[in-house]
Amino acid sequence: MRKALVLNPKDNVAIALTNLKRDDVVEVQVGGDVVKVKVLNEIPFGHKFAIRDIGNDEPIIKYGEVVGVATKSIGVGEHVHVHNVRGTRGRPKDK
Repeated sequence: MRKALVLNPKDNVAIALTNLKRDDVVEVQVGGDVVKVKVLNEIPFGHKFAIRDIGNDEPIIKYGEVVGVATKSIGVGEHVHVHNVRGTRGRPKDK
C-alpha cells in the first residue's frame, strides 16, 4: 500500500495517503525516481510533508503549482501546514 503521493515532478511536497507516524520511512515516486523520506512529525491523512528542503520564503509547490510560501525553513520529512506556510491562493493581487 502506498503511504504518500507526489502529484507532479515539480512538487516539493507529498500528500499523506494514511496517517504517518514520526520516523516512518515513506517511498514516493517523483518523476522516474523513487525518493525515500523519513517522516519527522506525525502527518495526518491528506496533509503535506516536504520531500526536499524548503527555505524560508521559498514556494510550496503542489500539483506543479505554487500553493503557498514557507514562513520558515522546512526540512525533508517535516509536516507542511499552516504553522509554516502562508497561503497565496485566493489573495487579491497587490495594486
